[in-house]
Amino acid sequence: MHSANLTTAPIKRLLVLLFVTFSYTIVAAQDNSPYSRYGLGDIVPAQNIASRGMGGISVAFIDSSGFLPYSQSINLTNPAALGGLNTTLFDIGGEINIRTLKSNNSPTKSTATNTIFNYLQLGFPITPKKMLAKGNTWNIAFGLKPVTRVNYKIAADTRLVGIDSVSTLFEGTGGLNQANFSTGIKIKNFSFGVTTGYSFGNKNTSTKRVFINDTVSYQQSNTEASARYNGFFLTVGAQYGIRLQNKNVLRLGATANLQQKLKGKADNFSETFVYDNDGNVVRVDSVKSVLNQSGTVVVPATYTGGFTYTTPHWIVGAEVSTSQWDNYSYFGAKDAVQNNTMFRAGAQYYPATITTPTSKYWSFVKYRAGFYYGNDYVNIGTNRPNLGVTFGAGLPLTSFQRLRFGDFVTLNTGVEIGQNGNKQNQSLREGIFRLNFGVSMTAAWFQKRKYE
Repeated sequence: MHSANLTTAPIKRLLVLLFVTFSYTIVAAQDNSPYSRYGLGDIVPAQNIASRGMGGISVAFIDSSGFLPYSQSINLTNPAALGGLNTTLFDIGGEINIRTLKSNNSPTKSTATNTIFNYLQLGFPITPKKMLAKGNTWNIAFGLKPVTRVNYKIAADTRLVGIDSVSTLFEGTGGLNQANFSTGIKIKNFSFGVTTGYSFGNKNTSTKRVFINDTVSYQQSNTEASARYNGFFLTVGAQYGIRLQNKNVLRLGATANLQQKLKGKADNFSETFVYDNDGNVVRVDSVKSVLNQSGTVVVPATYTGGFTYTTPHWIVGAEVSTSQWDNYSYFGAKDAVQNNTMFRAGAQYYPATITTPTSKYWSFVKYRAGFYYGNDYVNIGTNRPNLGVTFGAGLPLTSFQRLRFGDFVTLNTGVEIGQNGNKQNQSLREGIFRLNFGVSMTAAWFQKRKYE
């Protein structure tokens, strides 16, 4: 007979390391995306790595396989999917993204490469014995993830008519993040769940202007705005599984990310300045200064609905989401944003069956593909299409004997090739290449096994 003892030290070390990494990358990431100056910034993909490989479908998705019907990753967008957990599960993810900016009016382009930590989640069952005896489940999860990022640094040389040539430097940093807690309950074929937690973020922008003239001396100007905001959020979700006569499952899903009103403080000031020998800004004179101005940031609601169709080897699905950005406001001011709608579709293929020989490694890999299409929520006078294709794979990193008993470590990978804007827009086009990677593992991965 063998027994297993759970060692907590590796878990503690892993959580501390990932928390530090997550905190650092929020601060250090520099996408240099000019459109992140609008609204709350660039929206970070909300789905886990498994879903991203399938075009981002998630509202009706449970990451299962033919002979493992329970979830093998944590659904980040629909808490109802937590009903599919049956063990303690760690799920972490990150990405390497390459963003290329191309001008429609010139051959000019620039490229920025970034490594970003996307999420850290821990889920585990809390089902009472009486509830479990009836075939029902109750699970919870918590974690951290970024929601948006503001990162840009752009220099522009122009001429003010009747005045002079001027060099302007636009800079921005910040973003919105969430610490989340979710719970999901599955009763028969119906699952429902709630995610709540704390949103916190900041946005810091500056515009530095320097006149270029050989005979007239002008003062250099700097206008800065910074804000800190925070508050609670709420997401509700549901899934319903319909078992068909051929034993396949049609699963319907829906979520509502309710509108948030984040409380904040803002500082705004204008000044003249000079650069010191180290390139730091030194104030010469203050023109305007408003500190600790109270206000509210209204984050709009998002509604999503979709389906998946599951067979012993296939999961295919699609979903539609809409976000009400017309309701967005930032300390009482509107911005160049609009309502947007996204359509996503994708599929997963899993070749293995319960009798597949363990020597056939590639039969135990989950193969994924998908696409998405919609419009960007930023609108600066033209509607910018947002589209992309995705590919991915779930690679098992544990023995197949343990996999069949629900003890697994999976490396989820994905590639996303996307674009914001097109040649018809009188603006920049953004090409995005993302290499996504994540690991999901059961708590049994941390166990020391011994024989008695």
